[in-house]
Amino acid sequence: MRRGTGGSAAADYGKTASFLAVGVGLTGVVTYAYFFIASHVLSKPDYGEITVLWSAVFITVSTLYRPIDQLLSRHISERLVKGEPIGEPIRVAAKIQLGLAAAFAVVTLALRGPLQDGLLDGNETLYWVFFSAVLFYAASYFARGYLAGHRRFGLFTALILSESLFRTLFAVLVAVSLLSGQSAVAIGIVAAPALSLMVVPAVFARRARAAPPPPAAEGAAEFPLAHGAGFAAAVLLIMFSEQVFLNAGPLIIRGLEGAAAAGFIFNVLMIARAPLQLFQAVSTSILPHLTSLRTSAAPDSEAEFHRSVRMVLLAIAAFTAVVAIFVLAAGPQLMQLAFSEKFTYDRGGLLLIVAGMGLYLSAVTINQACLAQGQVRRASARWIGCAAFFIAWCFLPLIADEFLRVEIGFATTAGLLLALLYAIYRRPHERLEDVPALDSAEELEAQLAAVDEGA
Repeated sequence: MRRGTGGSAAADYGKTASFLAVGVGLTGVVTYAYFFIASHVLSKPDYGEITVLWSAVFITVSTLYRPIDQLLSRHISERLVKGEPIGEPIRVAAKIQLGLAAAFAVVTLALRGPLQDGLLDGNETLYWVFFSAVLFYAASYFARGYLAGHRRFGLFTALILSESLFRTLFAVLVAVSLLSGQSAVAIGIVAAPALSLMVVPAVFARRARAAPPPPAAEGAAEFPLAHGAGFAAAVLLIMFSEQVFLNAGPLIIRGLEGAAAAGFIFNVLMIARAPLQLFQAVSTSILPHLTSLRTSAAPDSEAEFHRSVRMVLLAIAAFTAVVAIFVLAAGPQLMQLAFSEKFTYDRGGLLLIVAGMGLYLSAVTINQACLAQGQVRRASARWIGCAAFFIAWCFLPLIADEFLRVEIGFATTAGLLLALLYAIYRRPHERLEDVPALDSAEELEAQLAAVDEGA
């Protein structure tokens, strides 16, 4: 009986991850098309500035807004299962999201000079695209959390796919000469969340009419603002470190070598970035799966926990090996086919990025297992330390070739992160404030908030 329950949970996880993988995979393909077209229709410096703009936008939105996405997803789903009202966590998440967006707007306007002149080469259009895109993505990430919490993965996929389609549409219009220039391509970055959100209010209204909220259950737990803020802060630390790790390379190269060089290293890192985007489907769904196994009283739950982790790691190893074979066979040629012949690519450097990709995907998997074990504080410290190491490595002239320095740093830091997180995973500290309470996902969230607040 219990074995069957474990198998059913694993099957449900596999279905969810597979469905999301298809949707996110299509989104990745369309996003690739945006950069493919942009690299062909723009000059090397103009294309490099687009990649810098893209990196700046997604470092910002992923760091600021993904914690709210996860906050909504987990607490809405929990309360729907328990028959508890969802209005309170939605209001708390909205307050936090509005506060984050307002703080971003104030800081960005105050720092307009350094951002526009230093980061974006004095381009006023790119500055306002950056400013507007980040604000629109606040609503987009809120909608993602709302839809995921309701397990409306079809609408969730439609939202992120429509963003990619709208973004790529502007590059296509430039390619067919209906629009022209870097500004038109850049506007696609802000048009993506703005246009995709046009249908969200109507969708929410229809869902509300079709499925009214459940009546409140007796003894429903309160959801104070401090609780939500504590959870968001805990996740934000990891999100910030993750975005530094994935996007600091092009920004550092931009400062050292210029926009054209930033475009080159951005293209190289796309080997890792595209699979990482696809892997979001796995990382999004594996945490609740592992958490339920960790807190289960079934005798086989612990074995199923580790089996699920091994299954994902083996799939990552196989995928990495396949990518490495393609790179060995025709990596430089494929890169020129994908991003034009404006740059030449070194096979060894591409293989370093492939290795880093496999190590990083494995580290993300182990990180989710650590969070399910209640080790958020220890995992966050490792992420922050590795992000600082990667930045320092990229600036230190230990290797004269800046591109090779970033490539080696990416692979080395990914391996270091994996090793540090794996040590936590194998030997979790059985601390009262870190270990999830039995059969209580809500208690887990409270403990995560308490850890972050230093309780």
